[in-house]
Amino acid sequence: MDFKLPQDLVDYLAELDRFIEAEIKPLEAQDDNARFFDHRREWARTDFDKDGLPRPEWEELMREAKRRADKAGHLRFALPNEFGGKDGSNLWMTVIREHLAAKGLGLHYDQQTEHSIVANNPFVVMFRDFGTQAQKEEFIPGLLDFTRRVTFGLTEPHHGSDATHMESRAVPEARNGVPGFRIDGEKMWTTGMHTATHCALFARTSGNDGDAKGITCFLVPTSDEGVKIEEWMWTFNMPTDHPRVSFSDIWVPESALFGPPEGGLALAQSFVHENRIRQAAGSLGAAVYCIEESIKYARARQPFGKSLSENQAIQWPIVELSTQCEMLRLLIRKTAWEMDQMPHVEVERVLSDKVSMCNYWANRLCCEAADRAMQIHGGIGYSRHKAFEHIYRHHRRYRITEGTEEIQMRKVAAYLFGYMGPRKEELSKITWADVDYRNGQASRPAALR
Repeated sequence: MDFKLPQDLVDYLAELDRFIEAEIKPLEAQDDNARFFDHRREWARTDFDKDGLPRPEWEELMREAKRRADKAGHLRFALPNEFGGKDGSNLWMTVIREHLAAKGLGLHYDQQTEHSIVANNPFVVMFRDFGTQAQKEEFIPGLLDFTRRVTFGLTEPHHGSDATHMESRAVPEARNGVPGFRIDGEKMWTTGMHTATHCALFARTSGNDGDAKGITCFLVPTSDEGVKIEEWMWTFNMPTDHPRVSFSDIWVPESALFGPPEGGLALAQSFVHENRIRQAAGSLGAAVYCIEESIKYARARQPFGKSLSENQAIQWPIVELSTQCEMLRLLIRKTAWEMDQMPHVEVERVLSDKVSMCNYWANRLCCEAADRAMQIHGGIGYSRHKAFEHIYRHHRRYRITEGTEEIQMRKVAAYLFGYMGPRKEELSKITWADVDYRNGQASRPAALR
């Protein structure tokens, strides 16, 4: 068993580093773009007088970085070769994401906005796998040249993690002789709505509340007059692009159906695992950054005439965090490698629990590392002149989004106890007769069975 990274992956990380130094760092330095990453970052990025939305110049800067990365052949790395990508594997993507995040804040990688010079862009593959031919021809090129942007309309104000009880409804209705659907409902946390051209809107078309089947996804133009942003939700980490949106008397033709009718939740789950494992790697990288910065600071800082790093109160927490990082890295890379060995549809059945382990633990670890870095740095660590408060505020979000910690732990428990997953049949047959009574020495007395 060889745990060394392949040499071509190591070489690619070096290539990315050279690209960052040659193209991204100079872009970051010009026109006072540093304001988006130094102590002014939250204020520079946020238009507080316009609902707390991202400033256009901040978003244009990220687009320019993406254009440069695309020209250099990096942006589409994870996409299939047919779309100009390099068929990047999950293993490579986890290593790359950790590598970029461990560099700290910068235009090369910004998890607050899901921005990276090596993009994820799951919608491209979703359209390949679920879109009609017309949808593929419109949206795949549009997503790649930024003329199309799709937001996700799944969560509702009264229904968060449980999408099966959503109240949005779509009913068949023809208009001007064209068959289609009328849609009414309300969605929450529809991220990116301010720039989206379409919303992948999920609504119940059949079945009863609580049924997984009967929910259908529709591509709804955000320019429709029935689409209304009710309020922008200000968050722990600003700016915000997360509104509550109402959809009133929306009508779309049947050609707007995206994915299998009645099977919309399968579409919603289609990219969860890739997203979660890569996001976990980013959280791990951010945790490593916090730890390394704390080590350097503790070595240099000399209160009472000796290095802060000599104190065990400083050493022990960093030891524990570093140990957790080492173990988590192995689990992330092993899980990503295993994902690469099987068809996409098999991941949910075989590995979903491991992906959940990686994700919920990485997000928690990152928050703990950022908090510890603040403590070690003292006052300056609490200030916005260091990145730790930004990292904490953003990664605290990931303990709720991408599936809450509790949802992910529930998934792990379901696999462990055989309520789902590959051990379901085996564990469902367990009875008292199969359980040893005294450390394997005797069966439980018949009278107690």
